[in-house]
Amino acid sequence: MAETHVLFVEDDDVIREATTLALERDGFVVTAMPDGLSGLESFRADRPDIALLDVMVPGMDGVSLCRRIRDESTVPVIMLSARADSIDVVLGLEAGADDYVTKPFDGSVLVARIRAVLRRFDHSGGPQPGGPNAADNGADSERGVLSFGDLEVDTEGMEVRRAGAAVALTPTEMRLLLEFSSAPGTVLSRDRLLERVWDYDWGGDTRVVDVHVQRLRTKIGQDRIETVRGFGYKLKA
Repeated sequence: MAETHVLFVEDDDVIREATTLALERDGFVVTAMPDGLSGLESFRADRPDIALLDVMVPGMDGVSLCRRIRDESTVPVIMLSARADSIDVVLGLEAGADDYVTKPFDGSVLVARIRAVLRRFDHSGGPQPGGPNAADNGADSERGVLSFGDLEVDTEGMEVRRAGAAVALTPTEMRLLLEFSSAPGTVLSRDRLLERVWDYDWGGDTRVVDVHVQRLRTKIGQDRIETVRGFGYKLKA
């Protein structure tokens, strides 16, 4: 099995060195950079499997670096933030990050979150069609294509089209859409989405779900996913 290459951008020398050692002990290959500019150069040169970006780094902050990475790649990104309630968390997610971890963090927790993100990307097949509502929503069982108005979701080819035009989704956005399309018209709670899409088996921060739903809406249509206040979200059949 190929080793997983992690790009780690952190300006604090102690945190950078300690976290690098912890990740290497768990079998990861780590390239650690002290600022955003060198982080971007390393990303372009090495094409890592996953990027860990501290929000507050010099040269180019982590949020801006995340945007640059997302412009060029769908590689998974985890943001590191010193404040759980900081707007930096939301900004990082809006920039295209797949998840975030709050500092200070336990090394085992960080490793678990990295592995969870990588599992989502490795198992991009996601939820399968064929639920109780599938036959009522234009599903072509032979081709694995689900249709919702002008939206087509190819669950086998992992492709999405809106009004015939290809829609570019990150793997996390694709898994989120697959979860919705497997149960159109059914309200899915944020906790269920955290468990099924983000692989959390414990209550996580629902802002991760909310921001990704909003990002998904901008790509497939703002009115395609409906908010059901107090309960969650549902895909309009």
